Amino acid sequence: MMTFKFKLISFTLLLFTIGTTLPPSNSNDYDEYNTVFITSPLVGYDFNIISYKIPFTVKDFVGFKEFLGFFESGSDYKKINRLGYLGKYQFGRSTLKVLRVKKINEFIDIPELQEKAFLMNVMRNKWILRREIKRFNGKKLNNILITESGIIAAAHLSGPGNVKKYLRNYGDEKFDLGDINGTKISDYMKTFKGYDLSKINAVRKPEI
Repeated sequence: MMTFKFKLISFTLLLFTIGTTLPPSNSNDYDEYNTVFITSPLVGYDFNIISYKIPFTVKDFVGFKEFLGFFESGSDYKKINRLGYLGKYQFGRSTLKVLRVKKINEFIDIPELQEKAFLMNVMRNKWILRREIKRFNGKKLNNILITESGIIAAAHLSGPGNVKKYLRNYGDEKFDLGDINGTKISDYMKTFKGYDLSKINAVRKPEI
């Protein structure tokens, strides 16, 4: 079981390791560091040409999802935790049904489907939380800077309904719910703040 602090330490060490092993800037040998993500254009975001050397250090959607995937599973598409949450982003079966993912039993074996499901969930949560994003983005609650990406990450952790309650009660501790590992809404608000998700549309019912 990875605690929130342990995940932060692990990620910091990972960044340090990558930073000390990257080839020099004048080297052409970059292929092993490139990451390409492909998803359906039907959901409104095209990853076909996106390629970053260290994707989770870039403060955009790709950086956001890679950082979150690392926190959720260590970026392991095959991971199933003891509560049955699935894949790189640790989806519950109920969420996958809401997203109308039909191949739930095959979900763990299809990385492309996991990436599409994550994108769809972000789009859906942006729609559900659109008023809260507009109202609270850029403000501080309990000395925590609230940003769109922090709100969306917290919704992935605890569900958009719980994030609504947390924000509408101005960060009251009794609404700062945590998961089985003790990671709270406020933890994700802080950790995942400041990523640019502006290219991701808010869609009520996204489809693959």
